[in-house]
Amino acid sequence: MSTELGAFLRSRRERITPADAGLPVTGRRRTPGLRREELALLTGISATWLTYLEQGRDVRPSSQVLDALARALRLTRAEHEHLRRLAGGTASPEQDASEEVAPEVAGVPALLGDNPAYVTGICYDVLATNDAAAELFRGIAPGGNVVRWMMTEPAAREVLVDWEQEARHILARLRAIAGRHPGHPRVTRLLAELTEASPEVREWWPRYDIQFSHAGRKRLRHPRLGAITVSHAAFHVAERPEQTLVVYHLPGSTDPSMVAV
Repeated sequence: MSTELGAFLRSRRERITPADAGLPVTGRRRTPGLRREELALLTGISATWLTYLEQGRDVRPSSQVLDALARALRLTRAEHEHLRRLAGGTASPEQDASEEVAPEVAGVPALLGDNPAYVTGICYDVLATNDAAAELFRGIAPGGNVVRWMMTEPAAREVLVDWEQEARHILARLRAIAGRHPGHPRVTRLLAELTEASPEVREWWPRYDIQFSHAGRKRLRHPRLGAITVSHAAFHVAERPEQTLVVYHLPGSTDPSMVAV
């Protein structure tokens, strides 16, 4: 059983107070959150078994147990899914070779015209991009990395109006990726690099926030258009689910849905 699962459960247990869970508060506590015994009571499992689970021992929780833990810990939908993935067993071995993007996929961003678009790999390595993305996200290019750019490049704080919110969100998505691919060499190296380079990563990573990619809106500073609000969406590549096409729709540009791909 992955130690990631134990770390995730402990982090979430420490965030729930007895009052949140409807339990009486008794005496002073040396540590925050619920005790193991209290969580065990709420979920109907033994404290010993929960200890084994948090220690990463070879125990296999059922779907019913995972659902009970999710309810007791008040997990979000993304966190609940992350919990299920962590408990699903060991990941298959990953190759450390550089990712390859199919030419047909690499060519898609160029088809989107003035709409910034890029393709990323398993841990946000940039595999393909278009001129509009290069103009807007100064410094992002094939061979680069979106998370590294966001956490270490001064340009990111200029481009992203809500930099801290966006930086926290992408770090939470990287945390979800690390949970799906424990021990993946590229993810491990990227995290080590970010931890050394960014005080925000050192502060935020232990919080164990989880998020998955989704569509939405962002406030950006465009070099020609000034401050703008744009919509964006992410699409997983068929047969390469860890590769993602990200598209931003600039005001006044062609609607990406009208572009024939």
